Amino acid sequence: MKFLRLAAALLISGAAACAAVPAGPPAAAASIGVDELKAGQAGVVWTVFQGTQPEPFAVEVTGVVRNALGPGKSLIICQLTDPRVQTMGAVAGMSGSPLYIDGRFAGALSYQMQRFETVRHAGFTPAADLDEVRQKRSPASGLVQTSLPAVGSESPYHAMAPVFTLGGLSPLVAELFAPQFAAMGLSATAVGGSTQGGSTEAAASLAQPRGATATAALQPGSAVAVALTTGDITLAGTGTVSRRDGDRVTAFGHPLMTLGDVALPMCAAEIVTILPSQMSSVKVANTGAIIGTINQDRLSAVSGTLGAGPAMTEVEVTVNVARGPARTLRFAVVRQPTLTPALVAAGVTQAILGSNDAGLANGFRLTSNIAFPGAAQLSFHSLYSGPQGFMQGLNEFVQGLAANLQNPYAKTFPDRVAFNVEPLDTNPSVTLDLFQLSRTKAVAGETIQATLAWRNWQGETERQVINLVLDPAWAGKQLEVILAPGRALDLLTGRPRLISAAELRSFDAYLEAMRDERPTDGVCLAVVEKTILFSDQTVATPDAPGSIERIARAADEARFRRRDAVLPLWERHLLPGKLFTTVVRRPLTVLE
Repeated sequence: MKFLRLAAALLISGAAACAAVPAGPPAAAASIGVDELKAGQAGVVWTVFQGTQPEPFAVEVTGVVRNALGPGKSLIICQLTDPRVQTMGAVAGMSGSPLYIDGRFAGALSYQMQRFETVRHAGFTPAADLDEVRQKRSPASGLVQTSLPAVGSESPYHAMAPVFTLGGLSPLVAELFAPQFAAMGLSATAVGGSTQGGSTEAAASLAQPRGATATAALQPGSAVAVALTTGDITLAGTGTVSRRDGDRVTAFGHPLMTLGDVALPMCAAEIVTILPSQMSSVKVANTGAIIGTINQDRLSAVSGTLGAGPAMTEVEVTVNVARGPARTLRFAVVRQPTLTPALVAAGVTQAILGSNDAGLANGFRLTSNIAFPGAAQLSFHSLYSGPQGFMQGLNEFVQGLAANLQNPYAKTFPDRVAFNVEPLDTNPSVTLDLFQLSRTKAVAGETIQATLAWRNWQGETERQVINLVLDPAWAGKQLEVILAPGRALDLLTGRPRLISAAELRSFDAYLEAMRDERPTDGVCLAVVEKTILFSDQTVATPDAPGSIERIARAADEARFRRRDAVLPLWERHLLPGKLFTTVVRRPLTVLE
């Protein structure tokens, strides 16, 4: 009898507890201020544990830490009393999970407390701080790169970084780019995926009607992702919706990357599972369809509008294989000067290194085409000696791509970037054995011979002789004959590796400067004289009169440069399709 009374009491208390928890997050709930909060108050937090449906878990208010994150930026501290959450603590991916006290919106889960504590607590960004971000509606004309505020390692508050998951990148490529992602504030993990892309589904159109369905179902506590790339290659940070006011969504409770005004895709997300950890538990998520645009990335939250996604740069990478049809990756990348080059390079690297049938052991030719609005285009060709050669030149590849994409005119940011990867039948690397002139002194009008001999990658020797007719205009000048790769000769002739925006006056000048490069394959043979170059918008004039230089510099110091260089008097491109790394210089004297 005693047992039955105890069982009945347990059933009654369980029913009462269930009745106290609403069936779903309150719709359009009023806010409660931090001054109204009291220690011991019971609260309910909504988040997705698995799938897409938010579930509640219980917390208890411990107190409010005033000015915890800066002047006027307080933090609500709650004990995680729910047994499920007490064992795992605040989970990366719960960022933004809304906290309700007495049916009123109090804030969003956003900070882990001291790790390894015996009783789990978490920090919540107050509702007023989220509202401040939500009310910022200024349209973004571009992305402004700033740095993510670092929290000291001794601080008890650890911002719950969004779960940046990589979809479509092999572990090899993800590991290769981990240092570059980390330098940009992206702690990316390959534990996760995407329901986007997959081959022919790509980049720009990822979504209806599935996207419309996800938009209708989005509510406080739902999982939501902010993407940097979408399509066959996906990189997105997953968090939780804090508030939804019509088509306005506020999430995360802390910054994504503290970029300020932004234009980033807002995507649906589903939670596969939670991986508990004593150090830092994490949600495993799939990124879904684009459902809107995030236009604010601030200290207290991210915020955006449901609907169409932002304009992005479409990327297509086609790899031609020895046997079978070509493979193509299609994805879209956010338009941001710092992020775009590395994200594009990651996709290209995936196409080259991340498959079993690339057949690129001997090397490959990479052709890129950058299409700007209208008819303006830039095309480049690069030669690599096998996948290892590409990996060794990865930093140079990213820097070169950054120079191409970071043009100084935001309105002309590329619409599309296309790459074509062509496998080579033989390794293009060669070793120079000999470079000599038949004579280093000769009379004007005579012909001398330049001889070069080299070994291919298998050690076979080849030889070429070039006849060089000495121009009478060269007589009496301080000359050299240079054998060098195109990029090396570019530097010797005074062309800067990177061109600053201040040196240019128009977009046409930018395009011409980008096109004015020597071939990256083969080798250049040139007769040069030493000179001092005075350049205007990267167009160089040798030995300009001092008076002209002084007048020009007084008018616009940034546009003009003065540098020691060599001036080509005669030049020929030799051995296309080969890769040289050697620079050789020989003196030459032309007598009258």
